[in-house]
Amino acid sequence: MADGSAIAAGRVPATAGQPRTGTLKRMARRRSTLAFLMALPLLAVIAGLVIYPFFYAIELSMLNKRMTRFVGIDNFTFLLGRETFQLVIFQSVLFAVTAVIAKALIGFILAHVLHALPAKGQRKWRGMLLVPWVIPPAVSTLAWWWLFDPSYSAFNWMLAVFGAGPIPWLGDAGWARFAVILVNTWYGAPFFMIMYLAALKSVPDQLYEAAAIDGATGIQKLRYVTLPMMRNIISITVLFSLIVTFANFDIVRILTNGGPQDRTHLFGTYAFQVGIQSGDIPLGAAVSLFMFPLLAVFAVLILRGVNQRTKEGL
Repeated sequence: MADGSAIAAGRVPATAGQPRTGTLKRMARRRSTLAFLMALPLLAVIAGLVIYPFFYAIELSMLNKRMTRFVGIDNFTFLLGRETFQLVIFQSVLFAVTAVIAKALIGFILAHVLHALPAKGQRKWRGMLLVPWVIPPAVSTLAWWWLFDPSYSAFNWMLAVFGAGPIPWLGDAGWARFAVILVNTWYGAPFFMIMYLAALKSVPDQLYEAAAIDGATGIQKLRYVTLPMMRNIISITVLFSLIVTFANFDIVRILTNGGPQDRTHLFGTYAFQVGIQSGDIPLGAAVSLFMFPLLAVFAVLILRGVNQRTKEGL
């Protein structure tokens, strides 16, 4: 009778297989709260190592050399009027764009070569090709400096064997830029390779089989199957590499120290020279902040394309 009265009153007891909506909502809130609490240490690290230094750099960039007086944007206008800094902007963009394109192409080719190998051989070659990326860049750049150094250059020794004259790898502006880009490409290409290899493994084989049935050639499969499926991974990898390459310091510092005649300076090395070596910390902070608008432009353009393709379902 008690059960009948409960049903008659419209109160049906919940069964074990019918979870209550309120309970699910409470569990979801608990999980989101737990996730937020677990992410708090990471947010604190980001705030302490990224956000605070960024705003502190903005504050420093608006002070005079002795950091006793507010000067507004005078440091920025002073830099834009200097021919050396204009050269730094050109070299930073040239270095980053050229190196990222080279790394992306080499990584794409290596990823396809590895993808075509058997699993056993693929693991062996993948491990060997990742070595440049694993070695600290400061250590590997010292080895490259020995290869380029005019006194005992291994490259010039090899050229002499074939009867060619020596090349001033680090003494000529053009060759010095080439050397810096080459070392950065050698170091960063394995990162692109491993990212693209993972993307290739995620492409369904059925798409290639359907393309083969339709009579598609290898180039057509690459153009209409592989690239569309990898497009977002390529974009994100390029954006990440652009950020890291723009902020490069150690390769240029060890190889050329910005020379010859400031022809290989990047934002990082020039900010170090102006802010630390010359003692003008506000001006050095202004130099480093010029990276932000350039990277913001690249980020907006790349992420806009990623979002658009995601909405289209590609």
